[in-house]
Amino acid sequence: MESIELTIDTGHRRGTFDITGEVVAFAAGKGDGLVSVFVPHATAGVAILETGAGSDADFMDLLDRTVVRDDALYRHRHGSPGHGADHVIPGIVAPSMTIPVLGGRLTLGTWQSVVLVDPNEDNAVRRVRLSFLAG
Repeated sequence: MESIELTIDTGHRRGTFDITGEVVAFAAGKGDGLVSVFVPHATAGVAILETGAGSDADFMDLLDRTVVRDDALYRHRHGSPGHGADHVIPGIVAPSMTIPVLGGRLTLGTWQSVVLVDPNEDNAVRRVRLSFLAG
C-alpha cells in the first residue's frame, strides 16, 4: 500500500477545504484500486460535496444548526467557544472515506469534490493521510 500525508493550511478558519486536486494527483497513474482519505484529528472530518455553488457554506451552516455551539451544552470545554461541538462533529462527518479508482482516475461524479471539513478554528494546519490499495 502506498501512503502519503498532506498538510492543509486552514489559517485558523472554520469551513470546508477542497482537496480534490491533491487526491486526483495522488491516484493518477496508479491503475485500479481504492484510495483512502483519512484525517487523524479529533475535530475534523472529510466529505464529498459540490463546492463553489454555495453547498459548502450551506453544509457548514447545517452543521452549526444541527450541532449547537453553546459551550453550556458540553462537558468537553476548552479551546475556542463552541469547541465541545467540534469534538462531536466527527461523529457526523466521518474522519475517513474510500473512493474507487479505475485506470488511475477517481470515480467521482461530475460535481463531486473531496473536502476537509474543519469546524475548529483553533488549528491553523491539518494533516490528511492518503493511501492507495491496488486492486
